[in-house]
Amino acid sequence: MAKAKTVFFCQSCGAQSVKWIGRCPVCGEWNTYVEEVIQKEEPAQAGSWKPASTTPGGSSTKAAKSRPLNDIVAEDEPRIITSDGELNRVLGGGIVPGSIVLIGGEPGIGKSTLMLQIALSLRKHKVLYVSGEESEAQIKMRAERLVDQQHPNCYILTETQTQNIFRQIDQVQPNIVVIDSIQTMHSSLVESGAGSVSQVRECTTEFLKFAKETSTPVLLIGHITKDGSLAGPKTLEHMVDTVLQFEGDRHMSYRILRTIKNRFGSTSELGIYEMQGTGLRQVSNPSEILLSQRSESLSGMAIGATLEGNRPLLVEVQALVTPATYGTPQRSSTGFDSKRLQMLLAVLEKRAGLRLGQHDVFLNIAGGLRLDDPALDMAVCAAVVSSLNDLPIPGDVCLAAEVGLSGEIRAVARLDQRLAEAEKLGFREMYVSHFNGKGLDLARYGLKVQPVSRLDEVLNGLFG
Repeated sequence: MAKAKTVFFCQSCGAQSVKWIGRCPVCGEWNTYVEEVIQKEEPAQAGSWKPASTTPGGSSTKAAKSRPLNDIVAEDEPRIITSDGELNRVLGGGIVPGSIVLIGGEPGIGKSTLMLQIALSLRKHKVLYVSGEESEAQIKMRAERLVDQQHPNCYILTETQTQNIFRQIDQVQPNIVVIDSIQTMHSSLVESGAGSVSQVRECTTEFLKFAKETSTPVLLIGHITKDGSLAGPKTLEHMVDTVLQFEGDRHMSYRILRTIKNRFGSTSELGIYEMQGTGLRQVSNPSEILLSQRSESLSGMAIGATLEGNRPLLVEVQALVTPATYGTPQRSSTGFDSKRLQMLLAVLEKRAGLRLGQHDVFLNIAGGLRLDDPALDMAVCAAVVSSLNDLPIPGDVCLAAEVGLSGEIRAVARLDQRLAEAEKLGFREMYVSHFNGKGLDLARYGLKVQPVSRLDEVLNGLFG
């Protein structure tokens, strides 16, 4: 029996110390060190994903040797294309063989539903779904709700011991492995409890070595903390190939799958889903859904053209400006940066002569989206002025431009995609920056393009 010892780990960065420290010297966080009982690992077993029966004494492992870069042949392995087009876009074209993907999100947001839905849709591949949180009967009930036909190549395993999981992997020989979740996994090489820093790091290392040595992709589901970051050490995000964030309001039907890290594709892509009774439905044209509930006769509403990754979206910006009941006016925003809202309100007061100092301003991006595109600046300003003066904006007008501190209208990127999306949805007029017109054939679009250079030109064009 190996001798057990006590070590302190930082919950923020995973740094190790032999004694408790008030402030972590690596990340600088306070009161993050926790005590864990670990076991010294044998050199032949440390970080090994193979069961002990297959590697007696570690004799089957071979030491890696260095090779010249010119002698290495890069094989272009085909990606695993799923039936979920949103997931394929977020991953950069499909699941890369041998990759390890981490999906995080709030409890009840739909992470397990998404992964089980993906596992049931891959009928040409053998999938092993490992759950440490639910029983086989619970997974069966969800599977019957998601699909009508059963998947003969989807295997369910309810286990938390990593060594037992790898024994089942040797028997089943799956093409894809799903782990739900990494915080429930436990390795016998470490004595601390499941979900601790050392356990999460050790279990992830074992799955990482398994994925790289066998070219089998592994999809990990991870918990998040109360501040929205992935639970466990920060090194967990550095170890995996791709980090996806599944976010959205549980009280609303829309979910967003956002890329935080991706070694095999772009980090600016996102997928949009709608939660239904039969599972998650892909939203192929989110602009029509986000604008389907708008009313053209109400003030305080403006349509802005934004970009999420390579996908253009037309979203509804809602503003409510009312006289301040108390001495200090409120500035509240949902789905939009509150500091940027305060900056735009200061620009409206200074450059447009509006008196907003005695008014409460509330801003909301309809649909539960969280956007940070500067191209929404003009739509935010127009919605605030519309609510202040109680003048509605025509429903067939959209805006796409950034507003500077001096009231100038600045150009935005990829205006052609925004114009094409507005034309497809039947908009008649679009306000853009005067500097965006250079090198762009505006005549080929079926809507009227209004180039403006100052904020007062936009307000005069909308409200007279």
